[in-house]
Amino acid sequence: MKPILGTLILLVTVLSGVGTLAAQEKDRAAAGLKALDEFMAAFNARDEVAWAATLNFPHVRLAGDTVRVYENAQEFVEAFDFESFAERYGWDHSQWDSRKVVQSTHNKVHIAVTFSRFDASNKKISTYDSLYIVTLKDGHWGTQARSSFAP
Repeated sequence: MKPILGTLILLVTVLSGVGTLAAQEKDRAAAGLKALDEFMAAFNARDEVAWAATLNFPHVRLAGDTVRVYENAQEFVEAFDFESFAERYGWDHSQWDSRKVVQSTHNKVHIAVTFSRFDASNKKISTYDSLYIVTLKDGHWGTQARSSFAP
């Protein structure tokens, strides 16, 4: 009888650890998705400073064949102009179409996303698949890298 009791205790211990790991993974996924919600809200508000605050630095963006690295928030803000972006693409706002956490560790979450851009009449302009890497740095979950097929 005692070996069975020992096995049951071991099994309960292992399963409770699995539950803890699953809960931690769920928490990381939620933190990563929340960071992306903040990213999109600031982007649609056309607020470069708030948008930069949703990122971690250095921030890397791979778009098409171009790789850009922004060392800090000030550099990021100075490099982006919402008015010229909106005019060039006929853009008014964007939305997440799908987001799926594909990998995570204690301080990093990889999220496969699809997003669409819309004009002022809410007509879809374009849709892009991307990979966003959200990291935990100094207590802040923020997007650290983006690889997109968007221009």
